[in-house]
Amino acid sequence: MALAIAANAYKVFEAILTSLMVAKCLCLKGFKGDGKINGTGCCPLNDGTNRTSLWIYIALGCFLAIFALLLGVSWIYWGLKKRKLIKLRAKLFLQNGGLLLQQLANVKGLTETAKIFTAKELKRATNNYEESRVIGQGGYGTVYKGVLTDNSVVAIKKSTIGNQSQIEQFINEIVVLSQINHRNVVKLVGCCLESKVPLLVYEFITNGTLYDHIHDKLGNFLPLSWDMRLQIATETAGAVAYLHSSASMPIIHRDIKTANILLDENCTAKVSDFGASRLVPLDHTEITTLVQGTLGYLDPEYIHTSQLTAKSDVYSFGVVLAELLTGQKALSFNRPECDASLAMFFVTSLKEDRVLEIIDKDLITEENVDQLKAVSNIARSCLRVRGEDRPTMKEVTGELEELRHKGMHPWDEYDSSSSEETDSLLYPYGDKNGDTIGSSTGTTTISTTTGTFDSINVQSLKSSDDDTR
Repeated sequence: MALAIAANAYKVFEAILTSLMVAKCLCLKGFKGDGKINGTGCCPLNDGTNRTSLWIYIALGCFLAIFALLLGVSWIYWGLKKRKLIKLRAKLFLQNGGLLLQQLANVKGLTETAKIFTAKELKRATNNYEESRVIGQGGYGTVYKGVLTDNSVVAIKKSTIGNQSQIEQFINEIVVLSQINHRNVVKLVGCCLESKVPLLVYEFITNGTLYDHIHDKLGNFLPLSWDMRLQIATETAGAVAYLHSSASMPIIHRDIKTANILLDENCTAKVSDFGASRLVPLDHTEITTLVQGTLGYLDPEYIHTSQLTAKSDVYSFGVVLAELLTGQKALSFNRPECDASLAMFFVTSLKEDRVLEIIDKDLITEENVDQLKAVSNIARSCLRVRGEDRPTMKEVTGELEELRHKGMHPWDEYDSSSSEETDSLLYPYGDKNGDTIGSSTGTTTISTTTGTFDSINVQSLKSSDDDTR
């Protein structure tokens, strides 16, 4: 029995050993061969394909490394460029009076009325200052029509050349306009300090200037009837009276003229351009300053003395009234040499009782003759040479409102007995040629400009302080 079991076990062992001797070695998936050490062994099925894949991996890695390097360099470059731009903007901000404006903002709360725009915002608003957006040009620079991101339309005033005097006027205009809240004064929307030249942003007034309407020869503007002219005169007078007596600090405009009176779609007057204006301390009635204004509108007393008072604006407004009445320019060499100044021509005509001869014929009707004569007398009173003899703007406004709403209310008769005043009116700017003005205190030289909208600076040789009495 035991021998039989042993025999069977031997047979099983012999069978297993035989099967092992005849079995084949196996290679892993992706390899080929007999798997034997002494045989062909195992090798990859596609050796060339794997080598190509390896080069692809290497190339991809190099590309990613180069891309990361370029990205890093670009990031550093743009970072440095942005930092440089920030420094430039900060420099321009200070150069354009930003520090002074910030100090004034802290004291007077200017930021509540004037927004600080970025250069990028205004560039986008004007389509990169496209030429078709230009709505006005002059010695001060260019005015563009702009559309802000909220679709509001504005006028953007861009100076031509950045210099210290323009920067001072720029800051002065912001400060002055921040003190004013009147329906007949153009509203300041904001400003930009980070450009090479400072920019001012105003509400957009659609209907041009009073100068455009009075002196339009091409039919581009609506003719103004006498009633419309009287309305404009009354509104302008009211705005100037507000500046003199109702603003938080009295303001002398110093450049009242038809080119600085804008008209909206309803022909409502808007007084503009406060670059030359001056704030008057409450305990002062006059300030000593270099003479500045527009030839033809300048107060002769101001020219002689350099003493700026509210009555200087009254004189300029008198010229505006004369312009509204006659339709003639404040200064014109098309008239005889002795009549080049409208103020002189107007007063002389009234003295000779020729008022209806010089008034624009399109304005005269049977019903308004007395009213025209009354406004002429108001204008003549404003044009008196001595400031103390002129009415205040508040009185002028009251008289014009009376004429508008209650009919004829003439001004007091004009005293024309003074030969000294007559001579001064005939030659308010010096000799017949209007070149120089001599006085015991010095000489004032007047230089004219050709631009319709240009203001001229009259540089006085007399030593004076621009900001103190």
